[in-house]
Amino acid sequence: MKILAGVHAPDAGEITSGGHTVAKFASAQAEQRAGISIVFQERSLFGPLTVAENIFAGRQPATAWGMIDRRRLYAEAGRWLQEVAPDVAGTDIIAELSPARQQMVEIAKALSLEARIMILDEPTAALTEAETRRLFTVIRQLRQQGVGVVYISHRLEEILALADRVTVLKDGAWQGTLPVAATTTEDLIQRMVGRDLETPKARALEAGIRVLLEVRDLSDAKERRSQGVRLENISFQARAGEIVGLAGLAGAGRTETALSLFGVRPRSSGTVWLEGRPLPAGSPAAAIAAGLGYVSEDRKESGLFLDMSIRRNISAARLDRFGRWFFRDAEESAFARDLCGRLRVTCRDVDQEAGQLSGGNQQKILLARWLLVNPRVLIVDEPTRGVDVGAKAEVHQLLRDFAQEGRAVVMISSDLLEVLTVSDRIYVMRAGRIAGELNRTEATEGTVMRLAASEEPRPNREQPS
Repeated sequence: MKILAGVHAPDAGEITSGGHTVAKFASAQAEQRAGISIVFQERSLFGPLTVAENIFAGRQPATAWGMIDRRRLYAEAGRWLQEVAPDVAGTDIIAELSPARQQMVEIAKALSLEARIMILDEPTAALTEAETRRLFTVIRQLRQQGVGVVYISHRLEEILALADRVTVLKDGAWQGTLPVAATTTEDLIQRMVGRDLETPKARALEAGIRVLLEVRDLSDAKERRSQGVRLENISFQARAGEIVGLAGLAGAGRTETALSLFGVRPRSSGTVWLEGRPLPAGSPAAAIAAGLGYVSEDRKESGLFLDMSIRRNISAARLDRFGRWFFRDAEESAFARDLCGRLRVTCRDVDQEAGQLSGGNQQKILLARWLLVNPRVLIVDEPTRGVDVGAKAEVHQLLRDFAQEGRAVVMISSDLLEVLTVSDRIYVMRAGRIAGELNRTEATEGTVMRLAASEEPRPNREQPS
C-alpha cells in the first residue's frame, strides 16, 4: 500500500495502471490521478477541522473569486456521507467523533475521489455491525459499477463473504492467490501463520476467588448527558485469575467505563476498590500506582509514541525503574529485548521507531509496557483490533497467562466471538448501564445480543458485596 501511495519506491517489479507501466507514484496526488484511492488502517484526518473540510482537503470547491465555496463543500460532503454515514454531518468536528465514525469519514473521503481502484485496509476494525453491513452494501455497489476493490482484512469471514479472489501474504512474501470458492478458513489461517493454531482450552474458574477489582454504583457527572453516553450505576467485579469481558454495542459505555476507572474521565458518584483499597478518582498516575493498567483502544492516538523507539515506548510508564538521577539505557534495552522476545515482536531492533511496526506488533509493544509495570488488574480495550490471526492468538494467550499468575483482566471488545472465547464472565452494557451478567456456560451470541439490545437491564446475578 505504501508503494502504491508513493511513500516507498519498489526495488524490483513493476506497477501497471490503465495499461501504462510506472516506476512509482510520485505522490498521493499522482496515485489519485491514476484512479487509485486508498483508505489506510491508521486514520489520517485533521481533528480540529470539520468532516467536510477533511473529505475535500486540498481540493475544496472554489467560487469564481478563488474563495472556498462552502455551500458546495457541505452539499458535496453530505452526498458522500449519505452513502456510508448518514448520521454524520459535514459540519461535525472530526475530533469530537468516535473512532468508528472517523473511519466512516475516511471511507466517504475515498468514495468522493470516484476512483477506478479502491484499496481498503482493515476498514471495519472500528465499525459496529450495522456500519459494517452498510459498508459491504457500498462495496458491492462499487463492484457492480466496475470499480476494482482491494480489501485487506484479518477477519476471514469478511474475506469469504465479499471477495472473488484472495491473496495471502506472510512476512512480506506471497503465499498464494486462490478463488474464494476454492479455499477454506483453515487453509487461509495456515497460509497466514505458517502453522496450525491450537484452540486454547477453557480454564475452569474456581469459586470464591479473591476479588481484585470491585466497582459499585459508578456514575458520570450530570453534564455528561450532553456529551454522549453517560454512565449510570455501573457495578461489577473482577477476581484474581479471571478474564472479565465487557460486551455491548457501539456507544454502550464500555470505553467510558474504562476511562473512568483509569482516572481519565471524571466521575460524580460511586466507589472503586482495588485489592480492598479505594481507588482515587481523576488521576491516571494514582491508578497506575495502585496497580491498575489500561491499554487504549486507539494505539495511534492515545497508546503509543509513534516517533519514539520501541524500548522507550515499553519503559514509558515506569521510567523510574531505570534510574531517577542517571538513566540506565543498557538496562532499559535489555528489558525491552527480553519482552520483545517473549511476545514475538517482529522488529529490526529495540531502537526502531514504533510507528514503523505493523499493527499487531504495535499492540504487543503496548502489552509489553504493562508487563513491565506489572499491574494487579489490566484493562484492555479492543486488544486485537487490526491484527492478524496469528498475533490475535498470541495476544489471547498473553492475557490468559497474565490472569493465571493471580491477576485479573477486564477485556473490552467489539468482536463478540473474541469476548465469548476469551472471557470467564461477561458483563453486557447498554446505554451506559450494566444490562446483565453471563457466565461462560450460558453466554452465547444470542444471549449477549439480546441483553445488548434490550430495553430493560437484567439485574446482576451476583451483586458486589
